[in-house]
Amino acid sequence: MADPRGWWAWAGLVSRLVVGAVWVVAGALKLPDPALSVRAVRAYRLLPEAVVPVVGYGLPVLEVAIGLLLIIGLGIRVVASVSAVLFLVFIVGIASAWARGLQIDCGCFGGGGFRADATAQYPWEIARDVALLALSVALVVRPRTALALDDRVLLREEV
Repeated sequence: MADPRGWWAWAGLVSRLVVGAVWVVAGALKLPDPALSVRAVRAYRLLPEAVVPVVGYGLPVLEVAIGLLLIIGLGIRVVASVSAVLFLVFIVGIASAWARGLQIDCGCFGGGGFRADATAQYPWEIARDVALLALSVALVVRPRTALALDDRVLLREEV
């Protein structure tokens, strides 16, 4: 019997795995040295100093959690919504750094702080995050995908 969800079931699976893998890798690279994550958050100069450590230490854990949940396909619509909001925040942050002339590493995959060639990297970082934002939004709109744990846990009717 053919899958009633059609091609999206498999395209959605690929979307989940791509976005999930990016989140897991981004968070896992920051976990061994959370001080670098704090430094990256601080480099943007957007948050009050009292909030910077909370975001810097918490973000890698949140990234890994989002990634793992997307990979296994649990709570797809909610998790993809959080993913989309975070990508939007990252796009705004990078654009803000670029507009203010800051030369910083985005800190997306570890690192952070000064980066001499940052201005040349900002368009690519924004483009990457826009693509990942689009995949996240697609998962919010159509969360039913192949091989998702949601189908087993929620026992939903076909839509």
